[in-house]
Amino acid sequence: MWAAEALSQAGDQLARVALAVLVYGNTNSAALAGLTYALTWAPSFLGGVFLAGLADRFSRRTVMVVADLVRAALIALVALPGLPFWVLCLLVALVSFAQAPFKAAQLALLPDVLEGDKYVVGMGIRTITMQTAQMLGFAGGGLLLTALSPSVALVLDAVTFVASGLFVWFGVRVRPVPPEDGAQSPGSFARSALAGARLIWRDPALRTLVVFSWLSALLILYEGLAAPYTAEFGGGSVSVGLILAADPLGSAIGAYVFTRFVPAARRAGLLGPLTVASCLPLLGCLARPGLIPSIVLFAVAGALGTAVMIQATASFSRGVPDRNRAQAIGLQQSGLATIQGLSPLLAGALADVVGTARVVGLVGVLGVLVAVPAAIAWKNATAARPDVWSSTSGEET
Repeated sequence: MWAAEALSQAGDQLARVALAVLVYGNTNSAALAGLTYALTWAPSFLGGVFLAGLADRFSRRTVMVVADLVRAALIALVALPGLPFWVLCLLVALVSFAQAPFKAAQLALLPDVLEGDKYVVGMGIRTITMQTAQMLGFAGGGLLLTALSPSVALVLDAVTFVASGLFVWFGVRVRPVPPEDGAQSPGSFARSALAGARLIWRDPALRTLVVFSWLSALLILYEGLAAPYTAEFGGGSVSVGLILAADPLGSAIGAYVFTRFVPAARRAGLLGPLTVASCLPLLGCLARPGLIPSIVLFAVAGALGTAVMIQATASFSRGVPDRNRAQAIGLQQSGLATIQGLSPLLAGALADVVGTARVVGLVGVLGVLVAVPAAIAWKNATAARPDVWSSTSGEET
């Protein structure tokens, strides 16, 4: 599972670079290139809502393999020369749509593969790997496209999906469909989505964990504003790259430190303080710092936010009944992807009025206002049900 996701992640970043080059080269339109890039993310929201429940109905290994093969076929079609632009957009959107059930199945299966504290440690290793694959995919994609055509790069992405499916098929043991065990049966796709939403809404701890993860996604909006942010202190393309590299670097460090040095029994209890702390570095942007201070601030924010995301995802997965786990995770991930996609757009509009650095700082203020009551709610939830939320043994329940 680790190798499969690393392969597809690197291939996805390569494909995003190739698509941007392909569309801009064919249309000479930055807006259409941006639209195509957005389509590699946005439709996963609908996929998470309506298709994530597939992994509660069928073998999660099978769902992952089928999703990989579907994406391989679709991205191979995108590589065909001479496609009308609307057809290309439709195919790219379908690739994003098919990503959601794969991710829901994967995250729902991980607690069964990695039991106890191994799950949180495994999530940390996964985070480090994905951040590294993302950086290598973007950087390597730019280098590869100096020697290969975008179509060939897209074919390589299709090959990574096939390889990912083979890794999962031959390397992951078959596990039966989760029994109902008193949990609500998925029913139709719409009913499955509603059941997952009700499950989250009715449990204060699950609601708070969703707030933690969504807030962590909001706080990294500075990645989408890197170019105008650096322009405010006279930075160029090199500065943009350094700003973009700050969060992955901090994330890798944060994942290692959190899973290596924080005792397992204390991790869940630290979620609230860590969430509040992850907002604080962004407050420094109100002073409009230069390049080096900004890199430090964003790296620290990335390290703290990644620790929050790892533990929030682990606790959420443990706290949801196995029968509804994939659907609930799909809804959580859909909201997270939506926030990641929309927050830079809305913040960019506001930045045109008040300045980019100030907007990033104001998001930090908003984060604190949300994180403090969420931290209090989480403390109350762990006190009410310590057997489930406050210890390693509880997470295994």
